[in-house]
Amino acid sequence: MPSDQSTWLIAVPHDGDAEGLLPEIATKLSQLSRSSSSVVAELGIPCFKTGTLDSLIALSEELPKQDAFFTSVVAKTVEALRNLLNNDPAKLAQHIVVDERSVDDYLLRGWRWNEGRYNIQRSLRETVDLLNKEMASIDNTMKSKLNNYNLVKGSLVQMQRKKTGNLSVRSLVDIVSREHVVQDSEYLETCFVAVPNALKREWNSKYERLTSMIVPRSSMLIASDEEYSLFSVVLFKRVHDEYVQKCRENKFIVRDFVYSEENIAKEREDLSVADATEKELWELLRVSRTNFSESFQILVHLKVLRLFVESVLRYGLPADYMGLASQAFNILTSQLSYLAPRSGRSSKKHKGGNEEFVGEYQALLEQEFYDFVLYEVPWIIY
Repeated sequence: MPSDQSTWLIAVPHDGDAEGLLPEIATKLSQLSRSSSSVVAELGIPCFKTGTLDSLIALSEELPKQDAFFTSVVAKTVEALRNLLNNDPAKLAQHIVVDERSVDDYLLRGWRWNEGRYNIQRSLRETVDLLNKEMASIDNTMKSKLNNYNLVKGSLVQMQRKKTGNLSVRSLVDIVSREHVVQDSEYLETCFVAVPNALKREWNSKYERLTSMIVPRSSMLIASDEEYSLFSVVLFKRVHDEYVQKCRENKFIVRDFVYSEENIAKEREDLSVADATEKELWELLRVSRTNFSESFQILVHLKVLRLFVESVLRYGLPADYMGLASQAFNILTSQLSYLAPRSGRSSKKHKGGNEEFVGEYQALLEQEFYDFVLYEVPWIIY
């Protein structure tokens, strides 16, 4: 059974029976809800070139597949936005917009076919091909952007950790300078150790005796943060590994850092790339927001085109149909019951047929049939 949580696009023949239909439905809704204007609206269905019966049947068979593809592109774009915004409903609502309007406003505030973009003088096939081309382009763009995002996401986290972590993990490029290291010595080297602030006194009393061959009074405090203090100490290269092990046993963290102008230049370049990567992620957010607006409009145009094709096949010519967009499905079914004779069914509940029709037709016979043409814009998309 269709849900009132979806928005339903409906087409009926625009003849004498349909005169005053929209005001009548709005009046009915006003008796049930104070927000009647928000749940029903006219949907402008253009008078397209109908083409041949064979072409209409071919489109009728093809368009459901295109509808499913279009819907999946919109849903994937929404999912990308949801992930980028950490599933924050308030922020997501700010980005799930169509031409800076909410989805409901776009559908229920006088929707009209975009003739400047999709000329109704084109054949239906040409219009479908154009819609397909535009949606495929959006899909390819999103795939490319998302692939880049997934590739850089891990490296960005690592880079950010180097930039913003505590002194036990962050980059020392902008902390250690030339005067902090022993230069051009064949036997001596400078070691950098991150010491928990609670162990600073212990460090000062122990560092000279952790191993042999430590230069006395060589420890120098270089920087501190809330968790760690960074010390330098001068020792003989031959005891480096042993000193690292002794530091580990005493909960002192020896940083794997060798001062080199080339290494510093490379790491600074990597950190600047991290900044550029972060900008790329914000670019993905901007592109996703734009692509949602574009893809949702394309999806709605395809559904309206489906309304037209199915209406011609069901109601015949002249191809003049009235469209409705509504979230009050149950009320619409009762208001549109006058279409039952034209639909070939006595009521929407008459779904059967002769019991002899089985096999490959059984699934078709079990589908719900309504007295009017309708297609769904699922609420979960937005």
